[in-house]
Amino acid sequence: MNIATRLRRIGLPRLIVHASVLFIVLLWLLPTLGILVSSLRDKDQIVVSGWWTAFSSSNQTQALRLGDPSTQTQQGDRFVIAGNVFGEGKSGHVSAYGVRVQEPAAFKAGTSADLGDGETLQLNEDGSYQYSKNASFEGSRAKRVYVVVSTPPIFTLDNYRTVLLSEGIGQSFVNSLTVAIPATIIPILIAAFAAYALSWMRFSGRSLMIALVVGLIVVPLQMSLIPLLQLYNSIGNIFGIPSKTYAGIWLAHTAFGLPLAIYLLRNYISGLPKEIIESARVDGASDFEIFVKIVLPLSFPALASFAIFQFLWTWNDLLVAMVFLGTQKDELVLTGALNALLGSRGGNWEILTASAFVTIIVPLCVFFALQRYLVRGLLAGSVKGG
Repeated sequence: MNIATRLRRIGLPRLIVHASVLFIVLLWLLPTLGILVSSLRDKDQIVVSGWWTAFSSSNQTQALRLGDPSTQTQQGDRFVIAGNVFGEGKSGHVSAYGVRVQEPAAFKAGTSADLGDGETLQLNEDGSYQYSKNASFEGSRAKRVYVVVSTPPIFTLDNYRTVLLSEGIGQSFVNSLTVAIPATIIPILIAAFAAYALSWMRFSGRSLMIALVVGLIVVPLQMSLIPLLQLYNSIGNIFGIPSKTYAGIWLAHTAFGLPLAIYLLRNYISGLPKEIIESARVDGASDFEIFVKIVLPLSFPALASFAIFQFLWTWNDLLVAMVFLGTQKDELVLTGALNALLGSRGGNWEILTASAFVTIIVPLCVFFALQRYLVRGLLAGSVKGG
């Protein structure tokens, strides 16, 4: 079966959809790929060329000085200074050179340049040069030349070593994990219990509670943040609890994540087959046993789909972390540390790109580990209802 026949069997609409999805995926992957490549490049090469040129040689213009006049030798009626612009033990590839900053590539490497007043200069590709003059160089300064150096691509892990060991990102990484993991597990556990109760247990005020949960979904975080902080501080003053603790930020993320978690899980759990629940009750199972042994295993797609979103929200959060945890260096989460780097190291792109990739690597791992449950859990939680 040739390609044309396969395309006809797929159909033009489906082909357009597949092509569009592929284009969107590639468009989203490009920034991530750029951050990854830049984070592994040498800092000097990041400044002079884009990440898409990382696998080819790059040209850099360097201002260097020729040998000291005291090293001159006389050859016939001319005085000569010879050497290598890269210095002893160093090497490079020169593509062009010049003696004026306005024309750093005026002469091709390997050619002899007439500088006037009886001066000539020949600079070769390996950096060796011969600078001659029809008079002595004594009393003059070492001549400055501008060299266009072609350097091969350089990749290094030094950027990550600097970020993790010297910039405080390592501690912030641990802080983010300490915040995100409990702030993901706690609301899921509470929401799962609440969702089962609102789905399969009969009690007065159940419909009102469901309506209240739905209404809380639309409450903006920014509107409730300050009242929640004041309430937390008031309770902390009564019981002598410090205001800046991990417990505070866990409770804050739990409060903001619970309404959506209960809504999604309740819709999913209420759509489970009624016969399974009734059969378990006939066999004498309690509500807790039904929840643990039947409902939780069957609800794993919904639990996993919400866990992805909750983890991403808490991992990428900056506002709640700054309010409930603080802004000291040892208190900053990863987003806060990266924000501080943007202010203090804004010109060090190798530091920023390495920090950014450290920030996104954990959410990527979580997403790819649970993504097969994402669509199934969200569709069931959004469509089914009871």
